[in-house]
Amino acid sequence: MRRYWIEKSQIQEHSVNELIVHFKDEQFHHIFDVCRQEVGHHFEVITEDSVAYLVEVLTVLKKTATAKVVEIRQIQKLPKPHIHIALSICRYPVMDSVMERAVEMGVTSILPFVSDYSFIRKEKELPLGKVERWKKIVISATQQCGRGELMTIHDTVTMNKMLEIINPNSQNWCLFAYEGNNLKSIETLLTERQKQLEAAAEKNVENVWLIVGSEGGFSEKEVTSMQKLGLDPVTLGAQILRVETACLTLVAVLKYVFGLMK
Repeated sequence: MRRYWIEKSQIQEHSVNELIVHFKDEQFHHIFDVCRQEVGHHFEVITEDSVAYLVEVLTVLKKTATAKVVEIRQIQKLPKPHIHIALSICRYPVMDSVMERAVEMGVTSILPFVSDYSFIRKEKELPLGKVERWKKIVISATQQCGRGELMTIHDTVTMNKMLEIINPNSQNWCLFAYEGNNLKSIETLLTERQKQLEAAAEKNVENVWLIVGSEGGFSEKEVTSMQKLGLDPVTLGAQILRVETACLTLVAVLKYVFGLMK
């Protein structure tokens, strides 16, 4: 069944026990011109409060349409720990790919940053249209996979600012993928940290930040600065992975270790 992301304000109470959804503008064009939904058709709309509404189309005019809500269901929220990716800006097609797949994998947010080897060197060099494109990709991927929350795309920042934002602590873990020698695997490191958490009788981890470099990786200076903050470098094996492969691998291992695939 097709799903579409809408604002909750589009749903209005028409009469007792009857809710009507209103469509217009670009959203109308996509649903009724491109996807060819018609009067009598059924599909789901998803709102920002993680609720899915099964609707039946009532009217389709030239530029507007309405549908009545037939059924309501609550979408399960993303379980904790929430996964975040701090991603050094890489080639734009790769960024697009990571955005789409991160939504499908249940990532909570992505923080783009510039570093020594990133595709752009200053945050102001990012074209304004790129962020809008990424937001559209997020909405499209959300509709496809049926999750109830939009993935957040943070403003692009410098690497130093990124390290301030992630704020590592006992409930806010941070690690970065690196191709150096004699590094621990992500699974080994997470297992060790989980044991430390249990031994200290502390609360469960709330967030995990994954720091991923662009196609050029990280400079030695950047690696040293992250290690001084206590961030843990991890290896993903002997092979050098593409950016999107590294992101997916890291997220998949995290979801397995923390039992987030249920």
